[in-house]
Amino acid sequence: MAVKEKNQKSTKGKEPNDGEEAAAKAKPSAINAMLADERTPRIFGLASMFLGLLIGAAMFSYLFTWEKDQSSVLEFSWRMILNSDVTVDNMLGRFGAVLSHQFYYNLFGVASWAIVGILVSIGLKWGFGLPLQLGRIFKYGFLCLVYFSVALAFVFQVMSFPWGGAFGRSVSEWLMEFMGMLGTAALLGFGLLAYLVFKFNYNPGKLIPAKVFNKVAEANAANNKNRVPGFQYEDDDTDVKQWTKKIETENDELDAVEEEMTEGEIDLPWEVDGKEEEEDGPLDFDIITPVAATAASITTVPGLSFEVNQPETPHEIVAPYEDLALEVNEGIVEKEAGEIFNDLGEYDPTLDLRDFQFPPLDLLRIHGSEKILVDTEELEKNKNQIVETLQNYNIEISKIKATIGPTVTLYEIVPAAGVRISKIKNLEDDIALSLAALGIRIIAPIPGKGTIGIEVPNVKKEVVSMHSLIASEKFQNSKAELPIVIGKTIANEIFTTDLAKMPHLLMAGATGQGKSVGLNAILVSLLYKKHPSQLKFVLVDPKKVELTLYAMIEKHYLAKLPGEEEAIITDTKKVIHTLNALCIEMDNRYDLLKEAQVRNIKEYNAKFVARRLNPNKGHQFLPYIVLVVDEFADLMMTAGKEVETPIARLAQLARAIGIHLIIATQRPSVNIITGTIKANFPARVAFKVTSKIDSRTILDGGGADQLIGRGDMLLSEGGEMIRLQCGFVDTPEVEDICKFIGQQRGYSEAFRLPEYVDEKEEGGASLDIGERDSYFEDAARILVQTQQGSTSLLQRRLKLGYNRAGRVMDQLEQAGIVGPSQGSKAREVLYPDLYQLEQFLNNQ
Repeated sequence: MAVKEKNQKSTKGKEPNDGEEAAAKAKPSAINAMLADERTPRIFGLASMFLGLLIGAAMFSYLFTWEKDQSSVLEFSWRMILNSDVTVDNMLGRFGAVLSHQFYYNLFGVASWAIVGILVSIGLKWGFGLPLQLGRIFKYGFLCLVYFSVALAFVFQVMSFPWGGAFGRSVSEWLMEFMGMLGTAALLGFGLLAYLVFKFNYNPGKLIPAKVFNKVAEANAANNKNRVPGFQYEDDDTDVKQWTKKIETENDELDAVEEEMTEGEIDLPWEVDGKEEEEDGPLDFDIITPVAATAASITTVPGLSFEVNQPETPHEIVAPYEDLALEVNEGIVEKEAGEIFNDLGEYDPTLDLRDFQFPPLDLLRIHGSEKILVDTEELEKNKNQIVETLQNYNIEISKIKATIGPTVTLYEIVPAAGVRISKIKNLEDDIALSLAALGIRIIAPIPGKGTIGIEVPNVKKEVVSMHSLIASEKFQNSKAELPIVIGKTIANEIFTTDLAKMPHLLMAGATGQGKSVGLNAILVSLLYKKHPSQLKFVLVDPKKVELTLYAMIEKHYLAKLPGEEEAIITDTKKVIHTLNALCIEMDNRYDLLKEAQVRNIKEYNAKFVARRLNPNKGHQFLPYIVLVVDEFADLMMTAGKEVETPIARLAQLARAIGIHLIIATQRPSVNIITGTIKANFPARVAFKVTSKIDSRTILDGGGADQLIGRGDMLLSEGGEMIRLQCGFVDTPEVEDICKFIGQQRGYSEAFRLPEYVDEKEEGGASLDIGERDSYFEDAARILVQTQQGSTSLLQRRLKLGYNRAGRVMDQLEQAGIVGPSQGSKAREVLYPDLYQLEQFLNNQ
C-alpha cells in the first residue's frame, strides 16, 4: 500500500506528453522491422532451400558410399568431423557422411528424404513469395516419415542397408511380434489405401475389370427389354416415386394418321413419405398407335387393355425348289459329361479298400462308472462357504445355482443390485482359501449369461473314458469333415468339433498334465470316423516314443517322403524336409484347385466324385492331411527358422486345400510359440501350466495355471473359452486299435509326399556334363541374353519349380557362366554375349 501511494505521489502533478507517447508507439523495434521487411522471408526461404539441397546431396551420395562411410562413422562417431585423418567417399566430406548416417541409420532410413522435401518446399514458398501452409507440409511430411520408414523396414528386413532406419526397424519388429507378418502387411496395405482414399478420393472399385461392368449393362438391358418406353418403374435409378406415362410422337405428320385406341382406365398408387395413397379418381390415358402397327410391335402393360387393328391376311410365301429333298448328316455325337456320369455313376474313393472295417467300440475300455455321483453334502458345504465369504466382504447375492461336471462343479451366482463384478473377481484367492481347494477359477461374467461363475474342483473326480465319447450319438451322427471328440464340458455334455474349421490346433501343457493323452484322443477320434482314402497323417515325434504305436497303420493312414523307411519322423533334418515337402504338396494342390475353378478341397472333391474332372490331366481325389507334432519346442531349439518358416506357410495357406496342423509343446514361451505361428492358430488347447505368463502366451489370458491337471483343460475357439475334461485313452487301447487296422489289407505303400531336395546339401557336389539338367543350355542363354543371374527369372521363363531352378543355377555357377551367390542380389553373369557362350557350349 505504501508503495502504491509513493508511486501516486511521484506521478502527481506530472502531465503526460502526448507527442512523446505517439512517437514511442510509432517507432517499431528492430526485430519487428526486420520481420516486416519482405526480404527477410526470402532470405529464410533461400536458406531453407539451400539446407535441404545440401542434405539431399549428402544423402544421395550416401546411397553409393554408405559401406565405407558407415564404417568410418561407427568407428569415430562425431569426432571424425574434426579428425582430418579420416577419409570418406561422400561428396560433402566428413560432415555429409556423419549427417547422412544419422538420417539413414539412426532415424528414419530412406524415408528421411521427406525432411529434404519439407525444407525445399518451405524454401520455394518463402523464397518466391507463394502462400505457405506450414501445418499441411509438416502433417504430410510426418506421415511420410513414419509410414515409409516402417514399410521399408518391413519389406527389406533382411537387407543390410538401413532402409527403414532405427525407428522403422524397431516399430516393424514390434508389429511383427504383436500382429505377425501377415497382420503387419495387411496393416501397412490398409494404411496406404486409406491415405489414397482420403487424399485423392481414390475409388477402389476402379480395379474391377470393364468386363464386369459390361455384364451388368447387358443384364440391365435384358431387364429393360420388355418395358414400355415412357414409363418409369420402381427400380429405376431416379427419385421419382410415382408412375408416369408419356408417349411422344417424333414426327408431327404422324398426327394426321393417328388412330385412337380404346381408352383404358387404371388406378395408379402414389407413394408419399414412404406410404401408398390412392388417387381420388381413376386416371384416363389415351393410348395412340399408328395405323401400320401390328400386334408384335405393341408391348402390353398389366392393367391396360389394348384394341389392336390386325392387318389383312399376309401374303403366302412360296419357297422355291420345294421338290428337292434335303439330306442332313448329324455327324458323330459326343457324349456329354452328364451322360458319362449317368453311365459310370459317382466315383467312390473307398473302393480301393472296399473291405476296410472301422475299429469296433470293444477295443476301448470303460474307465470309471461314467456316471456323475452327486454329493449333496459337498455341494451344500461349498455353497455355504461361498456365500459366507462374499458376505464377509459385504457382497450380497440373490441367487446361486450349481452345475456338476465330471471333475469340476460350476456355481453360478447372481449378485445383488449395485455389486461390482471386479470386487468378486478380486476375491478369487479368498474363496479358494475358504474352500480349501486348488484350481478355483472365477468367470466374471459368464459369456451369454447374466451370472458370475465360480468353478470348484470336485473332491471325487470321475474319469471320462474315450469309450463313452466315441459311442455317443452326437459323435456318431456328426457330419463334420474332420470330426473330433475331446472330452466333456462342466455341464457333462460331450464336446465335439470339426478340425477342418479350426483349422489348426495349438496344444500346450506342462509334463504329465494330459497333453499326450489329448493327442491320442484326437487321433483315435479321426480313426473311428474317416476312411484311409479320406485322411492321411504326418506324424512328427522328436521324443521317439510317443507316436511309435501308429507305425502299424503306415499303409493305411500315414504319409511320408519317398525312399524313407520309417513313417514316424524323429530326425530333425527329416522333419525339415517333410515340412518343405508339405509346402510343395500345398502348392501342387492349389494348382489343381485353380484348374478345377474351385476354392477349397471340399468343392474340388465333390467335383471329382461327380466325374467332372479328368484324371488324365492330373486330377485325383485329395485326402485330408493332418500334421501332428508332439514336441514343437525341441524342433525350435534345434532348427529354429528352418522349421518356423514352413510351419508358418502351412498355417497361413494350407487350410483351403485340406492340410491341417496339430502342434503340441511343453514350453509355451514366446521364443517357441512365436508371433508368426501364434497368429495363425486361432484354436488353442491349454492343459495345466506352471505360470500365468505361459497361460497368457497360449490363451492370451489367465486360467491355465489354475487347472487341476490330469486332463483338465481349457479350449479357446472363436474367442470363447471352454473348460473340458479330456477323454482318457490308455496306451494298450491305442495299440489294439492300430493293430486291428494294421492287420487289414492296406495300400501297397504309404501315401507319398512330393520329393524335396535341400539345395545346401547339393551345393558342394560337383556334377559331370552328363548329369547336367536338360534346361542347362536354355537357362545359360536366357541369363546371358538378359545379363541377370536370377533364379526367379529361370522359374518364369522355363516354368521350373524353385528347387529345380536353384539346381540349374548351381550347375551354371560350377560351369563358370554365373558368379557365386550374393544374397538377395542377382548373380553376376560372366559371359558378355551369346557368341562367347555358344563357343563355350560347343567346346564342352
